[in-house]
Amino acid sequence: MSAPTTPRPAAEALPDPLPITAAAPPAPRRGGLDWRIRFAVLSAIWGFSFLLIKVGTEAYAPFQVALGRVAFGALALLTVLLLRRERLPRGRRTWAHLTVAALLLNTAPFSLFAYAELSIPSSLAGICNATSPLWGMALSLVALSEDRPTRRRFAGLGLGFLGVLTVLGAWQGFSGVDATGTALALLASLCYPIGWIYVRRTLAGTPGSPVALTGAQLGISTVQLLLVSALFTSAPHSFPLWPTLSVIALGALGTGLALQMQYGLVTEVGPTTAQMVTYFIPVIATTAGVLVLGEQLHWNTPVGAAIVLAGAALTQTRAPKPPTKTAPTGSAPAPTSQVSPATTAPTPTSPAGSDPAPTSQVSPATTDPTPTSPVGSALDTALPTTTDPAPTSPAGV
Repeated sequence: MSAPTTPRPAAEALPDPLPITAAAPPAPRRGGLDWRIRFAVLSAIWGFSFLLIKVGTEAYAPFQVALGRVAFGALALLTVLLLRRERLPRGRRTWAHLTVAALLLNTAPFSLFAYAELSIPSSLAGICNATSPLWGMALSLVALSEDRPTRRRFAGLGLGFLGVLTVLGAWQGFSGVDATGTALALLASLCYPIGWIYVRRTLAGTPGSPVALTGAQLGISTVQLLLVSALFTSAPHSFPLWPTLSVIALGALGTGLALQMQYGLVTEVGPTTAQMVTYFIPVIATTAGVLVLGEQLHWNTPVGAAIVLAGAALTQTRAPKPPTKTAPTGSAPAPTSQVSPATTAPTPTSPAGSDPAPTSQVSPATTDPTPTSPVGSALDTALPTTTDPAPTSPAGV
């Protein structure tokens, strides 16, 4: 996932409608479904997104599948805004940056995943999506000077790409794997961390709720894909039931409802727990592809996927902070500096979906997802933070 961009407090990694600081524990949810049930539903929605893409491409061009996805996702979030009586973000600068973010986090990766699944199984697309944290960690070493590498994270990067080679059957000369489709899926996964880094650098501190910014971003992506579809595709001659329902579900559930659920999970249980949804996506995508679509499964696919997820998990670890030194008993207290209130700078908030962590999200102190968008994902959908790695919206979701 990983997912669309939305602002969030600097202490959090994923988007979240209610500010949560590192010092404050997640607010308990009163009433409603238990968070574990919502976590399972969110994992299923994003895991099945790759199956829905596959079914959608049976009747519609890839650009049209991506268009339906962002259009129904935008419609779902704009409905929420109307019910909450919230406004879309303002300012030319904000909309200009959201236009670039929409291209990197929605338009490009959603289209690439749809094109990839014309020639590769949905299960392989879901596994390629799980490489977003690996790309994010590699890019963060270059683009984010504050994101210091550690031996463990370097090991995770190497382990993750070893898992990719295992999935693709490198020892067999990549036989039986469509090189073009796989490359498109991996390129789609690379789009997310690039988008997260861009959002982190340009939209941090932007006023507005996560839903407002995400809804605006999906709206812009809808316009972009309308133009592309008009230029490069012809209008569909028919609207078969199952492909049509798949595209509607992909947008309304995987890009609309799922993001709302993700925000709620981050608010309730924190980003560290919420980001774990990213690790279930390739498992569910593979299971759905095999059981529902009858895709073939070789031993190296699940083994390689497990290695990829292990590597992604390692890239999200942080070096422990050095213990704070305390003054010896009886010593004079350290002088405090007087700061004028007028000179105190507010802490900027970072838009969700900016850096991934496995996620991302969206996510995070690293550039990976959840998504996350999730949404993107994200699946399907955050910026680096100084505390927890942010769950990202699953990329292809």
